[in-house]
Amino acid sequence: MSGFAYRVRGGTAEEIPLRQALAQDGELAWVHLTTNDERAKAWLSGAGLTPYVVEALTAVETRPRCDAVGEGAVINLRGLSSEPLAASDPLASIRIYALHGRVFSVTRQHLNAVQPVRAQIQSGAILDPGDLIAALAQAITEELDPVVAELGDSLDDCEERISTSHAFELRRLVNQARVKAIGYRRFLVPQRSALEKLANLPSGWLGEDDRLHLTAAADRAARMAEELESIRERAALTHETLTDLRAEQIDQRSLIVAVAAMVFLPLTFLTGLLGMNVAGIPYAHEPWAFWGVVLVCVVLGLGVAAYFIRRHWFER
Repeated sequence: MSGFAYRVRGGTAEEIPLRQALAQDGELAWVHLTTNDERAKAWLSGAGLTPYVVEALTAVETRPRCDAVGEGAVINLRGLSSEPLAASDPLASIRIYALHGRVFSVTRQHLNAVQPVRAQIQSGAILDPGDLIAALAQAITEELDPVVAELGDSLDDCEERISTSHAFELRRLVNQARVKAIGYRRFLVPQRSALEKLANLPSGWLGEDDRLHLTAAADRAARMAEELESIRERAALTHETLTDLRAEQIDQRSLIVAVAAMVFLPLTFLTGLLGMNVAGIPYAHEPWAFWGVVLVCVVLGLGVAAYFIRRHWFER
C-alpha cells in the first residue's frame, strides 16, 4: 500500500505522514491511498470509517456515483490513466469519502488527475474539502475533453477518406473510434449524474463556489457524453458504408472476372476442340491453318467483349 497525506491549516498546505492526517487540527486533511490489497481496508477501518464507507472505497468494480453518508458523501469518479487499461474499461476510478475537514480517496490504478490536484493543494489553491472535490472533477473533465475532441476529429478524417483507395484500412480506425467512444460514454453518463447530485447535496462543507465548479464539470461531462454518443452513431454508419463499399468493390471485381471468363470460354472451347489428338481435323496440314485459327479467336473474343460493352456490364 502506498499513498500520501496533506494538511491545510491557516491557508498553508504541508505533506504529512498518513497517521497524522487523522487528527482534526486544520481546515482540510486529505489522505490518498493507491492500493490493490487488503491493507487499505485495515488502515481505513483504523481511521474510524464505517464498514459501508470502507467497502465503498476499496470495491473492485465501481461506476461513477454520489451517495450521502451521514455528514459526508461517497463519490466515485472516472478519469484517464497512464497505465494500459482494458478497452471495455478505459478509465481509472477514484473512490472518495468527503466530510467536513477531511477527505479520503483511494485509487487502484494510477489516475492522471491526482498529480495536478496535488500541485494545486501545494500552491495553496485548495483550502477545504469542497475545493478538493471540485478540483478533482475539473482536472478529470479537462483532461478528457481534448481526448473526446480528438476522437471526433479522427472520425471526421475517416469520413473524408471514405471514398479513397484506403477504404479497407479505415475499417480498423473506425472500429477503434467506436470502441473508445462506447468505453468512455459508459462512465461519463453516470459521472455527470454523480457530479450534479454532489453539487445539490445539502452539505455544509460544500461552498457556493464549489457547487458552481461541480455544476460546470457536470455540464462538461454531459457535453462529452453527447459527443461520444454522436461519435458512436457516426462510427456505426461509417462502418456500414465501408462494408457496403467493400461489397461493391468485390462485386465489381467478380464481374470483371466473370466477363473475362465469358470472353475466353468460347476461345477455350475452340482451341480445345482443335487440339484433340484425333484424325480428321479440318485444314490440319494447311500452312495458313494456325494463323486462321488465331484470327478466328481474335474476332470471336472481340465480338464477345463488344457485346458486354454494349450491354454496359463494365459499368455495373
